[in-house]
Amino acid sequence: MTTELLDYKRILVVDDESDVLETIEEILSTCDVVKASTFDEAKALLEREYFDIAILDIMGVDGYGLLEIAKGRGIMAVMLTAHALSPEDTAKSYQEGAASYVPKEKVSEIATFLTDVLEAKEEGKSTWSRWFDRFAAYYDKKFGPHWKKKTKELMEDVGFWE
Repeated sequence: MTTELLDYKRILVVDDESDVLETIEEILSTCDVVKASTFDEAKALLEREYFDIAILDIMGVDGYGLLEIAKGRGIMAVMLTAHALSPEDTAKSYQEGAASYVPKEKVSEIATFLTDVLEAKEEGKSTWSRWFDRFAAYYDKKFGPHWKKKTKELMEDVGFWE
């Protein structure tokens, strides 16, 4: 998959772990990456600057609070998490307006996931439509095949539920 859609995009990355910030900055080397490690720092950046995408950690920096701010400014937000990795938090991220939800275990593939979001937006599709292609097997392995039942509404919204 080509990630050219990401070239020169301005991306805010918010995480309380400096190694995660550095890793994402390295991976997204063709982007203008701005990093924040606290809620207050990220809030100030979201309120005064433009970003194409915000990547928000859920736990350490109140990602859901930042998601509200990002949505209010028309900034697509991708939730990133290790500790809040669950079918319930996946559904909550969807319901609260996140463009996607990425397990930190998969951060090495962040460029692919962001490209999925940008392509879906360009094509007028749900930004979550490719999420299932990317993560259904991962979730099956991590949570068992019944995780889909816990997120039935989300599955139905993107046409995934059989």
